[in-house]
Amino acid sequence: MRGMIFQGDCRVEVGDFDDPVPGTGEAIIEMKASGMCGTDLHYYRDGMKHSLAMLGLADRAESDRVIGGHEPCGVIAAVGPDVDRRSFKVGDRVIVFHYAGCSCCDHCRTGWTQLCEHDARIYGVSSHGGHADFMKVPVSSLVHLTADVSFKGGAAVACGTGTAYGALLRLNISARDSLAVYGLGPVGLSTAQLAAAMGVEVFGIDINPQRVERSKGFGVAHAIDASRVDPVDEILKLTGGKGVSCAVECAGVESARSQAVRSTQVWGRIALVAVGGNVTLDVMKDLIGKQRMLVGSFTFSEIAMRECARFIAHHGVEVDRLFTHEWKLEQASEAYANFNNQTGGKGVFLF
Repeated sequence: MRGMIFQGDCRVEVGDFDDPVPGTGEAIIEMKASGMCGTDLHYYRDGMKHSLAMLGLADRAESDRVIGGHEPCGVIAAVGPDVDRRSFKVGDRVIVFHYAGCSCCDHCRTGWTQLCEHDARIYGVSSHGGHADFMKVPVSSLVHLTADVSFKGGAAVACGTGTAYGALLRLNISARDSLAVYGLGPVGLSTAQLAAAMGVEVFGIDINPQRVERSKGFGVAHAIDASRVDPVDEILKLTGGKGVSCAVECAGVESARSQAVRSTQVWGRIALVAVGGNVTLDVMKDLIGKQRMLVGSFTFSEIAMRECARFIAHHGVEVDRLFTHEWKLEQASEAYANFNNQTGGKGVFLF
């Protein structure tokens, strides 16, 4: 089979790999869609070995040539002899939860496999991922995909859109709330889209005018170009000086994080989602004195991924609209060069 690896220095390679064979408790997924995530750009630019070392995972890599892609979605092509066919069988449409753990610790048992006490494997990072024709995973990492959601939509739920849903759950958001979304890339747009479907008034903030304009089609009621105005001042103006009740930061820059905090009202709730960087706050003025709650939201649980797919189906959320580029695996070099420019939206490999 074919598989794509990140080589670093903005290079990828599509190489040949042995076809996987299912073992005990495992399934082989014939890939139908494999999404490109912003996190993949770290591996694209720095290389997988360097990135694994930064994550403290260097000694847990499945091989020196790990296939990338952690937003996999497809159809079960084969299962191990011990797999209960009442749960998963050949032909089932599935999303891959891109972590696998011990299955026994409290975190694994509650669906938070990425927090496994005995170290989780991350598909597309430390174990072979979805930028390939086939992928081998334990059936415990699979979630059924209903016919109401496309394979592209399932790939989005596998990380980016699922991460957005997880952040909204962390904030316990409802239609009573108002929400500021900082950073209108794929995760930010998903956050806006899902929140709007929940009946939330959404404020969208970005420094890219094209992204700001595009966000209006994803449920953003108040689109704010932070390259032209101070977003905190603008949000206070639009809310009668109170601020929003919630904020989600998806930009990954320090200024956006502090703005996300300061744009919320008293008792405001803020979730930090973007990876990397720091945040500087006046603890008394920005947090304690306003009774604000600041949380870090690390992707989502397996249970939340299943809920997210159902929510999208039941509410008719047009998650496929997140994708602006579709590619074949043999176009991987061109696809990631385009994605690295970060001028478009989300890309996906279709098989």
